[in-house]
Amino acid sequence: LIFFERVVQLHRAQIKTGDSLRGIGNVLGRSGPPPPAAVVEAVSICDQTEGPVARMVRAAVLELGGGVPRVREVMEQAGLAELPRLERNLALLLTLAQCAPIAGLLGTVLWLIHVLSTIMEKAPLVHAGDLGGGLSQALITTAAGLAVALPTYVGYNFLVSRVDSIVLDMERSCIEFQALVRQWAVVQEGPS
Repeated sequence: LIFFERVVQLHRAQIKTGDSLRGIGNVLGRSGPPPPAAVVEAVSICDQTEGPVARMVRAAVLELGGGVPRVREVMEQAGLAELPRLERNLALLLTLAQCAPIAGLLGTVLWLIHVLSTIMEKAPLVHAGDLGGGLSQALITTAAGLAVALPTYVGYNFLVSRVDSIVLDMERSCIEFQALVRQWAVVQEGPS
């Protein structure tokens, strides 16, 4: 359940990030600092777009008057605020993946203790039937632990790669938006 919830949330976080950033760039224009109406429209586009990139850009649009350093700072702060949302429940998934084999091993050890106590009770005439059930239970617990751990590890690593991809999108959008703000500064200063 944790895996599927994260897959859906991370998919939503990555939808249309490039399109919305281009749309915001078009609204704000490239010929100088945007008028207030364009800023309001850009904020509206960000509000309608789901995901961390849109929230980062929204924070930056609201701070356009501060120049490139302020925009960079605001985008970095917004990006840091988004990371916990992206990584939510990943630690729990990793913990489950790491604990499942240990729980299986514990079950194996407990059943082997049971088998050894059976051997001690029935000695010297121990039959294979006396041991078979306990040994099979011991192996089943190990197999169950490994059967849980394997797909959980795979799912965890898949989700980590998706988070890394989204973080890369966030960094790319931050660089692109800062370039746009720099371009406005150059236009505003005029040719030297």
